[in-house]
Amino acid sequence: MPFWSKRTAPKPDSETTEIDVNASHSDVSVVQDGDLTYTKVQGGNGSAATYQEAVGAPVEHRSPLGYHVGWLTVIFLNVNQMIGTGIFSTPGTILNNTGSIGLALIYWVIGAVMAFAGLAVYLELASYFPNRSGGEVVYLEQAYTRPRHFFPVAFAVQSVVLSFASSNAIVLSNYVWRIAGRAAPSQWETKGVAVAAYTLAVVCVVAHNKYSLWAVNAFGALKHHGPRRPRRPRPPSRVPDPRANFRNGFRGTTDNGNDLANALVNIIFAYTGYSNAFNVVAEIKNPIKTLKRNSTISVVIVAVLYFMCNIAYFAAVPKQEFRKSKEIAAGVFFTAVFGKGHAETALNVLVLLSAFGNLLAVLIGSSRTIREIGRDMPRADKASSPSPRFWVTTKPFGTPIGPYLLKWLVTFIMIVAPPAGDAFQFVVSLKSYPDSMFFLAMAVGLYIIRRNQRRIDKRRRPEFQAWDVAVVFFLLIQVYVLVMPWFPPKGGIYAGNVSFFYATYCLVGIAVIIACFIYYKAWISWIPRWKGYTIRPEIVELDNSGAMTHHLVRVPNAELADWDEAHDEAGNLRRRECEERG
Repeated sequence: MPFWSKRTAPKPDSETTEIDVNASHSDVSVVQDGDLTYTKVQGGNGSAATYQEAVGAPVEHRSPLGYHVGWLTVIFLNVNQMIGTGIFSTPGTILNNTGSIGLALIYWVIGAVMAFAGLAVYLELASYFPNRSGGEVVYLEQAYTRPRHFFPVAFAVQSVVLSFASSNAIVLSNYVWRIAGRAAPSQWETKGVAVAAYTLAVVCVVAHNKYSLWAVNAFGALKHHGPRRPRRPRPPSRVPDPRANFRNGFRGTTDNGNDLANALVNIIFAYTGYSNAFNVVAEIKNPIKTLKRNSTISVVIVAVLYFMCNIAYFAAVPKQEFRKSKEIAAGVFFTAVFGKGHAETALNVLVLLSAFGNLLAVLIGSSRTIREIGRDMPRADKASSPSPRFWVTTKPFGTPIGPYLLKWLVTFIMIVAPPAGDAFQFVVSLKSYPDSMFFLAMAVGLYIIRRNQRRIDKRRRPEFQAWDVAVVFFLLIQVYVLVMPWFPPKGGIYAGNVSFFYATYCLVGIAVIIACFIYYKAWISWIPRWKGYTIRPEIVELDNSGAMTHHLVRVPNAELADWDEAHDEAGNLRRRECEERG
């Protein structure tokens, strides 16, 4: 068993609370706990029946996306997202922020510990809801059930606004031009290739679900095996003194809080992906057992490879040169070791393929998150935006086309709109700030879910329970990332990693969260009160594929009593109502 987990029977709550267990007129078992209503649900992936608060999207008894995610795909979904462009693009920036080789290496170790701690948090949360894909959106939805739908809506707005993969596409484009022999392509040449590469990735995942998962496995295997060993002897290394950077390894270490926070942001970006497989939980047979073993393997593999890569970088490239490498750190390394020629080109091609595999893995994982968000969206009027069916259906190719199209559109805008110079660093930082807000909420939410689950079902123990030290460490990392960026860099407010105000990404991230709150209040409270209706959930099965969704229906206040009589708390039609209609 992984070192960060424990298996203990939950202790009874000292506070005695009476819980009424009733059978609804629908086919769903219902548990009432104060003003919270829990439904007992079970999917088709072999996991046990569990309780979830009725505000959540319904569990699909048969996954419309199938059950094609096996142990190997779990590993490579994570590995492909972690080993995408981060290790090939961020080490130079991290060295520049930390100031020394020694501290940079320590930060990579901290990143590994953070990934293990975060993995423990995700594993325990998944053990409470093993029938739901979507990762964070599910766990936030179930931890913060009041006010109704606020956290799913807030996470939805953040996911839609920041649902882009432009940074990885831009790095991929840079390597394409490097292979082509163009060290300094124009802005629009870089953007054009990035858009083309991302469009190709979207076409691949839209075309076929199972084959796209196989492609993820293939790219993941390529990252591990690399090129075949050449038959003729390898030319001698061009590195004159591999130990030079490691002498006085902590010389130049910074004590500036802003620089250290930016370094950690980039470390988090490089390790982002250890939780990618949790986005497809409903498509995994016996999910918790499979995730516990194979997600751990994926983090171990990546942590070892990251550390070895950094040792190789620092052994081959002079410190001052490597600090300037930015998005093409690996390219600088290849040139230093192999010089200009076929070897450099071949290794650059491998980095390019790695980046493309990352695009596929991220698309698959994030599409499930967006689809899960869509299963809780309000029903659209005929003349307004697309209905939940657009986001949830898997027809005609058995893939979630709506989420994929959204990903392409937002990424296209984020590639084309920002100026090329500061785009990469700003985009990486921008997504990390609101992400850390939600990760902080998720870590705190784990304790809320623990308490609630013990109250409604004292006999059930989660398949996995994280050590509190792992949860607290994960929580403190998020606090650090949220607080430290506000400390200005040494050179003043315009001396950060970008040419404009150093904390712009923090302000924009907070603005996104404020926009979430305004959007929520508008459609759940202000507009209904103005137009005289109330939002109520309704569970609808879209087609014979097994796809199910919540329609958040606008019920006129005059009809509210009849609606509540005909539907249970989760939104199912009550049994007697179904019999009358039948």
